[in-house]
Amino acid sequence: MKFLKLLLLFIAVQMHAQQGGMWIPSLLEGMNETEMKNLGMKMSASDIYDVNNSSLKDAVPQFNGGCTAEVISSKGLLLTNHHCGFGEIQSHSTVENDYLTDGFWAMKLEDELPNKDLEVTFIVKIEDVTSQILNGVAALGTEEEKQKKIQENISNLNKTYPRESFQGVKIRTFYEGNQYMLFVTESYTDIRLVGAPPSSIGKFGSDTDNWVWPRHTGDFSLFRIYADKNNRPADYSKDNVPYTPKHFFPVSLDGISEDDFTLVFGYPGRTTEYLPAVAVAQIVNETNPAKIEIRDKALKVADGFMRKDKAIKIQYAAKYASIANYWKKWIGETQGLTKSNAVQVKKDQEAAFQQKVLQAGKQVEYGNLLADFDKNYKDILPYTLSRDYFMEVVLRNTELLSLGFKLYQLEQIQAMRGDQAFNDRKNNLRDGSGEFYKDFNAQVDEKVFEQLIELYLNKSPQQFIPENLKNTNIAQLTTSVYGTSKMTTYDGLKELLTGDTQTVLKNLNNDKGYQLVKSLGEAFLKNVNPKFEEINTKLSALQRTYMKAQLELNKDARIFPDANSTLRVTYGKVKGYEPRDAVAYEPVTYFDGVIEKYVPGDYEFDVSQKLIDLYNKKDYGPYGENGKMPVNFIGTNHTTGGNSGSPAIDAHGNLIGLNFDRVWEGTMSDIYYDPAICRNIMVDMRYVLFIIDKYAGAKNLIDEMKLVHPKSKNQTTNKQKVKAKSKKN
Repeated sequence: MKFLKLLLLFIAVQMHAQQGGMWIPSLLEGMNETEMKNLGMKMSASDIYDVNNSSLKDAVPQFNGGCTAEVISSKGLLLTNHHCGFGEIQSHSTVENDYLTDGFWAMKLEDELPNKDLEVTFIVKIEDVTSQILNGVAALGTEEEKQKKIQENISNLNKTYPRESFQGVKIRTFYEGNQYMLFVTESYTDIRLVGAPPSSIGKFGSDTDNWVWPRHTGDFSLFRIYADKNNRPADYSKDNVPYTPKHFFPVSLDGISEDDFTLVFGYPGRTTEYLPAVAVAQIVNETNPAKIEIRDKALKVADGFMRKDKAIKIQYAAKYASIANYWKKWIGETQGLTKSNAVQVKKDQEAAFQQKVLQAGKQVEYGNLLADFDKNYKDILPYTLSRDYFMEVVLRNTELLSLGFKLYQLEQIQAMRGDQAFNDRKNNLRDGSGEFYKDFNAQVDEKVFEQLIELYLNKSPQQFIPENLKNTNIAQLTTSVYGTSKMTTYDGLKELLTGDTQTVLKNLNNDKGYQLVKSLGEAFLKNVNPKFEEINTKLSALQRTYMKAQLELNKDARIFPDANSTLRVTYGKVKGYEPRDAVAYEPVTYFDGVIEKYVPGDYEFDVSQKLIDLYNKKDYGPYGENGKMPVNFIGTNHTTGGNSGSPAIDAHGNLIGLNFDRVWEGTMSDIYYDPAICRNIMVDMRYVLFIIDKYAGAKNLIDEMKLVHPKSKNQTTNKQKVKAKSKKN
């Protein structure tokens, strides 16, 4: 009876997550296609992914390695989030020509702005190559030997797989190493900025509203892909022409209603849905609180400076947003995991798993998995915490220390590879640091350092703190480093890196800032990282076996692979939710909410007079609905970082929204997806069109798009349209 109860619980949990999952688009036929059609989809799986014909996947590139975008015109017009294009918008901004504050709109092709090192990548084909990658692996004894063989097989297939000269190949692991998929890619590097609303629209609500609902943010920006005369990838050239896509999204003017089908296509970054309970408990109780405290200190310092100085605000805008993003996410994640009782849910699932192992007679293969997880997570905890403190304080949030660590790595290169490699890296670092110093303010960084180094020295595991730094006077250390280190200016860095190898090494080792970084780096690399990697390798092997067991013992369950920055599909519905007792959220917000939140002069909630005038006149054009202007909506799509900029697609394959966030209560969906409270947040495409048309007056961009009314009549799928057009021609 107890086993039956546990089994029913396990099945119920799987069914409860019916709208969750991040699915490989080439494998949608069968269960996924049936589920999507039951939710209201009118397309077929081949409309979404097809190798031989144009399909939705051909309009969804990865944007600059970390976001998603979508093609929305026959001339390569590209839509993504404002925060995804924020770095490019910032790089073109100055105090005199401030596109962050004022927005930017190219009224003709000649006005579009090129961007250095910006890339978008399309997926041409996806193929299962598990047998090739795992060939000869099973017979090997140790985990190190297995991983070496896998990497050899990946390298060989990368070299030999047939593709065009302008195409690339990427091989990624799924189900913790139980499956491998190959992706044929095409990457375009001539990407130009076309349009961006002012931050008062694109970042409305900024950090206060980040990760929460209700939202009222026009989080979008526009770029254009350029190609050579053969429509192939090419570096920037004035002779390049707008890219002609295999497919682009029509834009729906009919909007959405609660319970409408939604499909989100994109490149989710990383999830860990199958962690054991002991790992989730460590996240909730140990690692998240430590990282949250570090970033909280850094943000308060930066915020104080940014509110007083416009130049610093521009310098630190992108950095502040980046730091704040995961700081707030970790807070919501911890609260969500606690509220949903995720640790206990995991424990109940593990009890059901153990019963299945017994029933299947698999005790030898899988019977000790959970006990081994418990032991290794206990062993790794001090190393994980120390590693998190090092990453957050030295490498991510204190700029002088992060630069110093690059110099420390330079010294290691000299020791391992000699003077030639040293000088090559030295010259690249010296010549390439101009952009770093453009947005570096030593006064700000000094105050950040003072706050964070105190946390590092007093709160990280004390057994790994260098002896020479124990009982240090923080104020004196701060003054010594920032008062004397040449790393605080670009001229100083160039002075440090001038001369022959021995001169440079002597200069570095006499610098107070470098001495500190070297001390921290040596302690980390000697005492922390090796042991962390050793135990983490064991945990990775356990996780792979655990995943293999899940697949083997639950053959008909909805088990999707964790996100790994590869192209995925997630489907659901437009849906409100109830985050807590007596609180119910509607699924759509309107322009009225922008005005309600408006605070004159506030850097998060200010609104331009032009936007206020449009609201007062109710001048919404064809984009309003019953006298109101929709702004954002939420759905049950399972998204994460990397889905920023993902297209939200209706039942017919039209663009209805632009994914940009999740609700705070549901940020734990990276670890545990609960459809009761997990919601993704999207900009309504009608608001995007309204801002482009009525606010910016960029009708040239509206004219490029194909605007449709799918709800006014039965609409055929996009593929059917293509076939019909071909027959007509």
